[in-house]
Amino acid sequence: MATGWAGDTAVQDQIDATVEDAIKRARSQLRSGPGLTHCEECDAAIPEARRRAVPGVRLCVECQALHDEDAASTGYNRRGSKDSQLR
Repeated sequence: MATGWAGDTAVQDQIDATVEDAIKRARSQLRSGPGLTHCEECDAAIPEARRRAVPGVRLCVECQALHDEDAASTGYNRRGSKDSQLR
C-alpha cells in the first residue's frame, strides 16, 4: 500500500514515541530518597520493608489506601458508557 513519504511503520513509531514520553514523564515525577520513618498524616511508624520497597514513601499503608480511594473517586466515568455521554 502506498503511503507517500511516510514509512510503513510511521504510525506505530509515533505511538511508541508517545508511550515512551509518557513513561519518562511519569518516572520523573516519582519520589526518590530514603523516605520517612513515620507517616506524615497519622504519625504511625512506617516499617523498614515498606521504606525499602517504596523509595521516598511518606504515608503508612492505611493512609496511602485512603489517599488512593480519594483519588479514584473523582466522579469521572473512565468507561465512557453511552448513557453517561448522553447526559
